[in-house]
Amino acid sequence: MAAPTQSRILKFGVFEADLEARELRKSGMRLKLAAQSFHVLQLLLERPQEIVTREDLRHRIWPHDTFVDYDLALRKAITRLREVLGDSAESPRFIETIPRHGYRFIASLNTNGEVPAFADGATDRASPHPGRLNPGTRIGIVVGLGAVALLALLGLAVAKFKERESAARAGLQIRSLAVLPLQNLSGDQAQEYFSDGMTDALITDLAKIAAVRVISRTSSMQYKQTKKSLPEVARELKVDAVVEGTVQRSGDRVRITAQLIQGPSDKHIWANSYERDLRDVFALEREVSGDIAHQVQAQLTPRTPTHIGQSRPVDPKALEAYLQGNYHLKKGMTGVRDKELRLAGEYFQQAVDAAPDFVLAYVGLAEAHNVLLWPSSEDFGIMKGAAEKAVALDQASSEAWMEVGYTKSNDWDWVGAEETFQKAIALSPNNAEAHEGLGELLDATGRLEEGWKEFEVAQELDPHFNHLSDPLYRRGDYDRAIDLTRTLEDRSGDAFQRYALS
Repeated sequence: MAAPTQSRILKFGVFEADLEARELRKSGMRLKLAAQSFHVLQLLLERPQEIVTREDLRHRIWPHDTFVDYDLALRKAITRLREVLGDSAESPRFIETIPRHGYRFIASLNTNGEVPAFADGATDRASPHPGRLNPGTRIGIVVGLGAVALLALLGLAVAKFKERESAARAGLQIRSLAVLPLQNLSGDQAQEYFSDGMTDALITDLAKIAAVRVISRTSSMQYKQTKKSLPEVARELKVDAVVEGTVQRSGDRVRITAQLIQGPSDKHIWANSYERDLRDVFALEREVSGDIAHQVQAQLTPRTPTHIGQSRPVDPKALEAYLQGNYHLKKGMTGVRDKELRLAGEYFQQAVDAAPDFVLAYVGLAEAHNVLLWPSSEDFGIMKGAAEKAVALDQASSEAWMEVGYTKSNDWDWVGAEETFQKAIALSPNNAEAHEGLGELLDATGRLEEGWKEFEVAQELDPHFNHLSDPLYRRGDYDRAIDLTRTLEDRSGDAFQRYALS
């Protein structure tokens, strides 16, 4: 009887894994699955019905010299794999979690009588005469020795390839970056405002890296709870790298995990986890952003100075009010505007009442009254006072200077407004709102060519928000303005609506 052939395609249920092409298909249709998730699947398929430990997976997927949060990376890979398979940890059909040990592939494999062929697995066949080699076995040994020699040569070739690949990775330069919304792991939907606030703070700090284009929060938040792969997101935002992570608040403790991932290839560059007391949450966030900035700068030649800054402890009551205000402020920009903005203003006022030196709360208070559709003279007064107080407390705050710029524009102080907008941009070159504010001012003073350049920068930093239609209308380019509005509405309307209703 002929020996079974080696199979590179394994079937389970309606799925089939093509190990050679590194593809997962469902009913013949190719599914999108990141490289690490497929690698995890392949390792589980090597040992069906057996427990594959976390350590086994770690050593096989991530080399010993890779600096990465293995537990987080593995958890993400398993989660994505289960999403694609339509599986769940609670009622697994394919992948079972073995608490504190690892994972097990529990579905039946169908190879149509063929023997599964794995990278380093072997299939045992019984000899008809134990202790004695038959002629076929002797021939097999000779062939096997030849195969070993061939594999050795192939191993050298692979090593050379990996060496070149490693050198190419070392030469990677991150010139653009997006921070995806941090995932709320508290188990409480009502805590979304907290994770969103941490995402905002992270983007704000990273935007200070002058040599790197950092995507604005408005565009990044559209990928909240997205099902798109990281390479897809990176391609849509046109960035080299993506930051993703989690936030977990438990009592008076906060834990943040973050990963820096190469966008096009979905390869991990760096990961870490952090935990501190709630009072030190902004110091915690600054530590995260500082480490990410260091990793990004390590890819730049020559390096450029980046100052993330320090942060003081904040009163928990003030922090709670600030984060609630920030949440309603962002909803007011995308949903029921003035109602949400008024509520945001109330929360920011509570924050500054509880902590009179809380710079971010003053910035939020100024912005909440600045973006109202129907502001009163009282609103302008609150905005001006809050903006000036924020600058007095922190001369290095780009957002504070930007709000002062808006107050000066409202007073028709064009020279003063231009100076403050330029100051805001110098402190944070990726501040899309400051670029747009400067563009509006330049348009108002008849400097249309200079203004247009600022609008283009704002659009590049915030690609899913429409920064160009109004300037195009003012320049008489109505057709282009209408086309752009339609395009951006088609691309981002649903995402904005989801966030506004969350």
